[in-house]
Amino acid sequence: MAICKVCNSEVSENYCSNCGHPVALKRINGHYLVHEIEHVLHFERGILYTIRELLFRPGVNIKRFFSEDRSRLVKPVIFIIITSLIYSVLSHFFHIQSIVSHDLEAQSTAAKILSWTESHMGYSNILMGGIIALFIKLFFRKHPYNYFEILILLCFVMGFSMLIFALAALLEGITHLDLKNTSAIIVFTYCTWAIGNFFEPKKIGSYVKAFFAYFIGTSCYYVLAILIGVLIDSMLK
Repeated sequence: MAICKVCNSEVSENYCSNCGHPVALKRINGHYLVHEIEHVLHFERGILYTIRELLFRPGVNIKRFFSEDRSRLVKPVIFIIITSLIYSVLSHFFHIQSIVSHDLEAQSTAAKILSWTESHMGYSNILMGGIIALFIKLFFRKHPYNYFEILILLCFVMGFSMLIFALAALLEGITHLDLKNTSAIIVFTYCTWAIGNFFEPKKIGSYVKAFFAYFIGTSCYYVLAILIGVLIDSMLK
C-alpha cells in the first residue's frame, strides 16, 4: 500500500481514491510542456474556434458561455491575457509606437502610468474593463446581467480587440504604414458591435449605448491615470 502525499490516505491504484492525486508524477519533458500549452489555450476546442465565434457571433456565444456551456470557448481571463501578450510581443518586435499618444513629460508619473498600461496590456485591459463595465451596467441597467458577467463579456470583446491591434502591428511592421488610427477605429467599431450584439442585436439603440459606454469608460481610465499621476507628482514636490 502506498500513501498519498497530499491527503495521507492509503492508495492501492495509480490514483488516490480520496483526492484523485497520482501516486507518482510523470517526469517533466517536452510532451509535458506541449500538454500544458494545449491546456492553457484550450486546444480541445481551439483558440481559433474562439476567435471565429467572437468574430461572427459574439453575443450568442458569450450568452451560451454564461448559461449553457463553458467548455466551448477559451477561458475569458486567459484569453485576454494571451491576446494582449501577442500584441505586446509584435509591437515590441516591430518597434510600434504606443496606441495612445500624449504630450506628457517622460519623467512624469502620469507618463509612466501610461507607459505601464502599454507594456502590460493584459493587466491594464482588465483594469480598463472594470471601469467600462460600470458604464455598460449603467446604460444597460434593465438587463439582468450583473457586473461580473459584464466584466467577462469585456474580457472576450477586449481580448479580440487586442488581436485586431496585433494584426495592425504586424502589417505596420511589414509595410511601414501608420495603421494606429485605422486599427483604433476598427477596434471601437468591433467593440460597439459586439457589446450591442450581446444585449439587443436587433435594436440600433443597443449599439449607440454600447458605443458611449465603451468610449466613456475607456476615456475615464486614461483621465484617471493622468489625474493619479499628477496627484502623486504634486504630493512628492
